[in-house]
Amino acid sequence: MRSIGLVASAALLVGGGTAMAQDETGASGKPATRAGMQRPAPHAPDEALFVGKCGMCHRQMGMGTAILARRVDPAVAMLEQRTDLTVEYVTQAARQGIGNMPAIQRGEVSDAQLATIARYLAKAKP
Repeated sequence: MRSIGLVASAALLVGGGTAMAQDETGASGKPATRAGMQRPAPHAPDEALFVGKCGMCHRQMGMGTAILARRVDPAVAMLEQRTDLTVEYVTQAARQGIGNMPAIQRGEVSDAQLATIARYLAKAKP
């Protein structure tokens, strides 16, 4: 059984597939191709919080980034690339929702976490 998983993983790597490689337990590992779509792991705690709470939609290939790319310059569709965001705007957009983005409840992101994320995106000093 183990050899089947290894052969399948090797075939994906050699064939250039984009499926996830699996270890011998069947758990997904890193993408089978080297062309990763995300930046490396975050270094700062505020960036890590943004990635953990918002990154699934607001980083490369995320739904929020794709939708924003239709409305703004695609070069600044990723929130981390924006220079016009304020703490107040990020906070209001997150709590009330905006466009296709639903409101983010305090049970999902606390006020303290949202304040950290908003400062990170606004590039404001704490």
